[in-house]
Amino acid sequence: MIRVAAVGDVHIGGEGADRLVEPLAELGEAADLFLLAGDLTRCGAPSEARMLAEVLGDVDIPVVAVLGNHDHHAGEELAVVAELERGGVCVLEGDAATFDVDGVSVGIAGTKGFGGGFTGASGSEFGEVEMKDFLRHSREVAERFGVALDGLSTDIRIALTHYSPVRDTLRGEPPEIYPFLGTYLLAEVIDRAGAALAVHGHAHRGREHGLTDGGVPVRNVAEPVLMAPYRVYGLDPAGHGAGASAEAAPTDAT
Repeated sequence: MIRVAAVGDVHIGGEGADRLVEPLAELGEAADLFLLAGDLTRCGAPSEARMLAEVLGDVDIPVVAVLGNHDHHAGEELAVVAELERGGVCVLEGDAATFDVDGVSVGIAGTKGFGGGFTGASGSEFGEVEMKDFLRHSREVAERFGVALDGLSTDIRIALTHYSPVRDTLRGEPPEIYPFLGTYLLAEVIDRAGAALAVHGHAHRGREHGLTDGGVPVRNVAEPVLMAPYRVYGLDPAGHGAGASAEAAPTDAT
């Protein structure tokens, strides 16, 4: 069983990252990999990322992250990435990374993602240039993410995003803002490429569990949803090829 810990939306800011020190101290005993689903900082300041990186530098398992909308706010996302990478974090955006966990190869493809809405209630690249730009960006991000996910030749594939690929995990949020919380385009590429698990954040008032139309388990790991420093999910590599297991069963909350 591959144990994947995940959390998003920790929003490290002026209060620092001290609240994470104790929960993460024993993380290596609970999990094999640690995924961060974006909104790692409050306002995208490199100093905020540095505070988080200092804590993550002591985590003794691989840490993989994507950025969120908050991490882009200050327009210094490249500096945010640099600070996280100095702390040993693997930051993904439209690309992938692979890890060996006790002889099992695990591939993680990641992207921030973007909005646009879901089947039956989504925007299109039509009309004003601003609308076309919005939806074009969403499509291009999803396409690049799909290439990265499809390119993984590993025993287990995991999809890591900030924006949601499905409606399911948004339940509890006002429906009017769904188009700004995710897009079905992410789910389409996840189903096309295949994954054992899809992890996202962003929807603070959503719910943890969801599924793509193709049956891939989706987990909203925003910290306000989990009400815990992270959640650990067990993935069974005994499935086949990159598809791995059809279930992603969460362990007890940590």
